Amino acid sequence: MAEKRSIFEEVGTEKAAQPKPAGGVIDRARSGARGAVRVWLMALFALVVVMVAVGGLTRLTDSGLSITEWAPISGAIPPMSAEDWQAEFDAYRQIPEYELQNRGMTLAEFKVIYWWEWGHRQLGRVIGLVWGVGFLGFLVARKIPPGWTGRLLLLGALGGLQGAIGWWMVSSGLTGTMLDVASYRLAVHLGLAFVILGLIAWYVFKLGRAEADLLQARRAREAKLFSMGTGLMHFAFLQILLGALVAGIDAGRTFPTWPGMGGGFFPPAPFELQPLWRNFFEDDGLVQFVHRMSGYLLFAFGIVVWLRARRSGNAATRFAFNAVFAMLTLQIVIGIVTVLYSAQLHIALTHQVGAVVLWVLILRARFLAQYPLTQRITA
Repeated sequence: MAEKRSIFEEVGTEKAAQPKPAGGVIDRARSGARGAVRVWLMALFALVVVMVAVGGLTRLTDSGLSITEWAPISGAIPPMSAEDWQAEFDAYRQIPEYELQNRGMTLAEFKVIYWWEWGHRQLGRVIGLVWGVGFLGFLVARKIPPGWTGRLLLLGALGGLQGAIGWWMVSSGLTGTMLDVASYRLAVHLGLAFVILGLIAWYVFKLGRAEADLLQARRAREAKLFSMGTGLMHFAFLQILLGALVAGIDAGRTFPTWPGMGGGFFPPAPFELQPLWRNFFEDDGLVQFVHRMSGYLLFAFGIVVWLRARRSGNAATRFAFNAVFAMLTLQIVIGIVTVLYSAQLHIALTHQVGAVVLWVLILRARFLAQYPLTQRITA
């Protein structure tokens, strides 16, 4: 029989212990699946940055046309015998670059440019392998955070597309009278690399914070600053594409003067090619001039965005835009030095890597305008 309770006994003073809700993987910003996926993406990001740098060196050393076929699987194995090397060299001697520019090149000299291009392609294979193993591993283990499968799959699809565009670019220099690849195809190739870098960076930023934190932070977003950051991102991307056009025709090695070009503000004879549109892609002086003017406008717009960011009430956001402005200023200086020294290898490579740094800093500042960090208010 149940024990009788006194009418004076307080009711409800004792409650059964309630189990605490367990946080899901999606709410743990730096542990579990989100943390592991984030580390994997950072490794991919580093590999793509190296890929961009090696691609720049391949272009600057005129090595990009040394391998005249696209063999994604069998091409992973380099020539292993004297006969294999001779076959590769014979294939290279059939293309315009050898006939018009490198006639008389020795096999030893050919091997130097071959290894540059082979290394570039091999690095692409490594990136594909790292993505494939990581994606399938997380997928099989069911460790991909909710809503992220499509995003991660997109990176792999863009990587495959990049390989195809790379061959489309190389094939443009194998026939006719081309000494290099088509500059507009090079711009597409480099532009897609920066799109991939941008997506990876954005994903890393988002995975670095819990979903609940991002939802809360979005309520304090600075819409105007985010919009201006988006505009700066698009403007920087355009400048990167224009830089690829400069690299594609070695326009950075002509008119090594600043601020003028060929004794004047405007380069001499900029519209001699027919039809007219070809000059914007193939005339050394005009292509470099457009890149210069776009750089000045980008810098001016960067000042406007920076001045607006100084009014932000969030210290972390202000600092992020300060970093953007500092890197933008440095990148302008490096660009001028690149011109003055006729795009010497180490300076031109520094300029290209600087573009990567600036790109990521712009994305970081834009991210913080969208998802401001919580800051403590002290008395």
